[in-house]
Amino acid sequence: MALPFQSDLITPTDDVWSVSQLTAAAKRIVEGGFLPMWVRGEVTGFKVWTSGHWYFNLRDATSQVRCCMWKRDAVRAGKPPAEGTEVFVQGKPAIYEAKGEFQLNVTRLIPTAAIGQAQQELERVKALLHKEGLFDPARKRRLPAFASAVAVVTSVAGAALRDIITVSRRRWPSARLLVIDTRVQGDGAVDELVRALRLVNRLPDVDLCIVGRGGGGREDLAAFNAEAVCRALAAVRVPTISAVGHETDISLTDLVADVRAPTPSAAAELALADQRDVRRALDDLAARLAGGLGGRTRLGIERVERAGDRLQGAIAAVLERRGHDLARLAAQLEALSPLRVLERGYALPTAPDGRILKRRAEFIPGAPFSLRVVDGSVPARVEAR
Repeated sequence: MALPFQSDLITPTDDVWSVSQLTAAAKRIVEGGFLPMWVRGEVTGFKVWTSGHWYFNLRDATSQVRCCMWKRDAVRAGKPPAEGTEVFVQGKPAIYEAKGEFQLNVTRLIPTAAIGQAQQELERVKALLHKEGLFDPARKRRLPAFASAVAVVTSVAGAALRDIITVSRRRWPSARLLVIDTRVQGDGAVDELVRALRLVNRLPDVDLCIVGRGGGGREDLAAFNAEAVCRALAAVRVPTISAVGHETDISLTDLVADVRAPTPSAAAELALADQRDVRRALDDLAARLAGGLGGRTRLGIERVERAGDRLQGAIAAVLERRGHDLARLAAQLEALSPLRVLERGYALPTAPDGRILKRRAEFIPGAPFSLRVVDGSVPARVEAR
């Protein structure tokens, strides 16, 4: 009797995938086929793990999707949403390989009740500036190590300026703070901030620029999310620091600036070197320089002493060689001396005027002369020729 559906049976071949291969392939396809997107839905099954990560489902009338929000993004999102809250989430589809599950990795979560015209404008500006590369880390400039003139764009009536002045006097008292007064909130703040930032480019000898303000509500910080302010900040010719609000506040100027400081006080610390650290570094450098010079001096003295020993030895050797040469020449001269000839039994006749008499004709009968022998002279007279 034949088995039912026997003709439909398929036998395994060598081309069989493992579960890991299947989930890995699905992960590549899913994560490679989607860009980050905004999704609207209702939060259900919300859980906060001890790690700080958020896990929840996002559903609408007919479907749902698992969502994961890592701790770093959850901290920025603030208060966890209540069960059933309708939200906008920004994320990217992914596959959790360990369980083979499709999920949405969420980076931002905003209740729909908070989405108004201002928020929509913020998202538009953020997307536009990101597309144009104004948030790109590659365009960020390094802060100067020893800034001497710092432009500060803020309100002279705010606490931010007082904090910056206090920190700068403690860290680097000789630094010049060029304060450009501007509104930082309310009507006209955007235009004044743009004018102030443009003025920085006309100030001579400025090393860097700090723009910011103290804390405040979301509406108070709105000027620092304006497109015109962000573009003016990006156009500043010197490195920039954005210090807007408290540590947890993130504005678009923070993303555009070369460096983001959590507070105005922190901005001053980033902008100016600490004189105490510089003194310690100089003291350390002086000690190392003195040690190095001392070592080199000792080495130089040792080299001079060795050179003196070598020079003295060389001079002694030269003098010895010259002494030998002088003795040899003296011996040669001694051998050629007439006295040596006299020692062999010869005599040397000389006239009274000291002339040596060499020929017979020079001996005149009756004339006196002397015979020089080896040990003196003997007077003599010519008797006959």
